[in-house]
Amino acid sequence: MRLRLREPLLYRWLRLKRAVDRRPRPASELGTPAIRRILAISCTALGDTLLSTPGLRALRLTYPQAHITLLVHPSLLALFTGLAEVDELIPYDGKWRSFRRTARQLKDYDLAAIFHGNEPQATPLAYLSGARHIFKLPNNNRWNFLLSNRTPLLGWDDLGHGIAQRLAVARLAGAVGELSPRMTVPLPAAGAAALSTALAERGWQEANIVALQPGASTISRRWPRSRFITAAVQLAQAYPDLRFVVSGSPAEAALCQEVAAGIETTAPLAGGVRAWASAGQLPLIALPALMQRARLLVTGDTGPMHLAVTVGTPVVALFAVSDPARSGPGYDLDKHVVIRKWRTCDPCFSKNCPYAEPICMDNIAVDEVVAAAATILARKSA
Repeated sequence: MRLRLREPLLYRWLRLKRAVDRRPRPASELGTPAIRRILAISCTALGDTLLSTPGLRALRLTYPQAHITLLVHPSLLALFTGLAEVDELIPYDGKWRSFRRTARQLKDYDLAAIFHGNEPQATPLAYLSGARHIFKLPNNNRWNFLLSNRTPLLGWDDLGHGIAQRLAVARLAGAVGELSPRMTVPLPAAGAAALSTALAERGWQEANIVALQPGASTISRRWPRSRFITAAVQLAQAYPDLRFVVSGSPAEAALCQEVAAGIETTAPLAGGVRAWASAGQLPLIALPALMQRARLLVTGDTGPMHLAVTVGTPVVALFAVSDPARSGPGYDLDKHVVIRKWRTCDPCFSKNCPYAEPICMDNIAVDEVVAAAATILARKSA
């Protein structure tokens, strides 16, 4: 009952609060030193946060003197510590249980830019931060009475790629001129050292590494594990010196170990190790270094895909349910290979896909992926 009442009570309270809020909000302040404190919200998954970094850079360039706070998911706090575009990180998991505590931390902001955050929490938090100017896209939800950009109403289908959507928010917030779409991520020395140690333990200091990402935030974005194994085995037959790092979150460790074991069993390396499941064995801060070290990454629509793009490593990106025009590699398109198949189900249940291994992703053939990876490997060694 408490959970059911929380949102409508908050909605009515903020409706009243906003109705009597007569603070001036001159658009002439935007892009000027009158904006002293900025709250940026991007508190969801890894890929979403990376996609927000071009928007953060645009804010930093527009407001070089301002104090910029980034609300980020707690699981990503260590990874984004040291991000040059912001002055402060505040963790927030997007849940009601930490809403009040987070709201108490957010005070005296002039402007809020919501790059990616779930409702009904993100926009109310931005308003409770004290921000006079609040910008968010899409703006077609019931909380848009708190936004400075209430019209025109725009949905996800109107905004194109995720990076373009973030840059559109930055433009509303005062950014002008040509804005770079390139993403950024800190590359901490401790992460590089952790990776070096792990590679040295396996004698892989000079290894030719291909990274595989079998997991994804939703089942519907996963290519079948058996196909990852078969593709790796075929690549090992064509390139006998290849080693494979099977990456993933600690929660995906069992899946990664299964894929690594399948590769190891089918394509063993005499006197050495062919495949290593790094999930749960490397700290998250080492993931940028791992992606940078790899020759390429084979992956579905995942955060590590965007991380590889960020550090300049080619990807073979596998899509069916999601749309690469919205969430695929956002630039350097000649460097990456995107393989997209059709949706097999009507309706598509997307995040609630009933299949343990989605049949739409199963339409992506091993031969296609191997050919794409071989093209990249040949290009790099040419």
